[in-house]
Amino acid sequence: MSWKARLSSDSDVKNYRPIYVVWEVTLACNLKCMHCGSRAGQKRGNELTINECVTVIEQLRQLGTREITLIGGEAYMRSDWLTLISEISDRGIMCGMQTGARALTEEKIAAAASVGLTSAGVSIDGLADVHDQLRGVPGSFDQALKVLQLFRKHGLSGTVNTQINTRNLPQLRDLFDTIVEAGATAWQVQLTVPMGNAADNPDLLLQPYQVLDLMPLLAELYIVGRLKNCRIVPGNNIGYFGPYEAMWRGVTGRREYYSGCKAGRTVLGIESDGSIKGCPSLPTEAYVGGNVRDQSIADILSHQPELGFTRDHERNQQRLWGYCKSCYYSDICQSGCTWTTHVLSGRPGNNPYCHYRALQLKQNNLREVVVIREKATGRPFDHGRFEVRVEGGHGVSYTQEDFSKPELAHVFQQKQSTARTLTECPRCTEYVREGSHSCHRCD
Repeated sequence: MSWKARLSSDSDVKNYRPIYVVWEVTLACNLKCMHCGSRAGQKRGNELTINECVTVIEQLRQLGTREITLIGGEAYMRSDWLTLISEISDRGIMCGMQTGARALTEEKIAAAASVGLTSAGVSIDGLADVHDQLRGVPGSFDQALKVLQLFRKHGLSGTVNTQINTRNLPQLRDLFDTIVEAGATAWQVQLTVPMGNAADNPDLLLQPYQVLDLMPLLAELYIVGRLKNCRIVPGNNIGYFGPYEAMWRGVTGRREYYSGCKAGRTVLGIESDGSIKGCPSLPTEAYVGGNVRDQSIADILSHQPELGFTRDHERNQQRLWGYCKSCYYSDICQSGCTWTTHVLSGRPGNNPYCHYRALQLKQNNLREVVVIREKATGRPFDHGRFEVRVEGGHGVSYTQEDFSKPELAHVFQQKQSTARTLTECPRCTEYVREGSHSCHRCD
């Protein structure tokens, strides 16, 4: 994982430079994953030609892109996938790939490395029984581990990507040991969210209160991983403040924290038909700002509101609702991952999968659950509709709108500040507003 290329400078942020691009080059796939957000399988009928792809690569070079990760479906199911890697590499852009690895042979891996592939990640979602069940193909776990070892053999920084859900949560510790032994240099983890096939399998979703068990486990494995040269990288829907934020956000060695969704700011997603959106995971219908066949990427980035929604701080504050609306970190975090919030409730701005939030609720003997109310339509990148409910003692249940009621107001009435910069409390390591005289957590 070439995280250094993804570090954004002040200039990158100011100019909304797409330094990191994730490109779905085909929707064709040879796995049948229960949690696939794009419902991959058959390729799109109007996928970009190789000449159109080269034009896209050149536009990205001119915009200052430093890294492109090829995904699918399965990127290697395009007959010209090696040409894509070569064209990217020849322009001085780092090229990586994420794969399920079912039919990825050593010959293909060696060929990709020879034309410029620099990093590769394989998706492993549990030990053999769970992984094969989730991926829908017997033997896919053994093949994924084999490919991970082959990545290292051919000089690629082999990494692992895991979606955390109810099936693999009990296996995470053993899975971590397994991938470390197989040579993984990094383990990126994120929560399964109800998009695509996962929306059809809501039993896979963790309940929000389960992050209270997940976060300490990941923190423990993070420390072990540093000793074993395997860095745990939390995805954009993992964490949000709490006692471990400073530990795993600071990839540069500085004390850092989550500062909001980067979709359309320094990150860009491309679908295989040329549709452009701020993040590859976002729902197509609500977040595609244009198509490269009709406009340049520069024009789409500059003028389409679907790509600029994270840039307007005031607008972001207005879209917050539920618990997030009055949270201590609301104007910093801005409800976290837009992908997660939108596919849950049909609109962004309220994120129950937040560690800080779960801790605050627990202190008040409350917890949140998500309940499906509307099924997905069956299209790629679609989603259903879930209700976020707050459970209290004696069977009491509240909606998110109830947080404005007096009996719940105390849950999030915290000392506010106009400071937009955070610093660590020296006592509890929680982040507080710069210039605060006391910590909102340990006082």
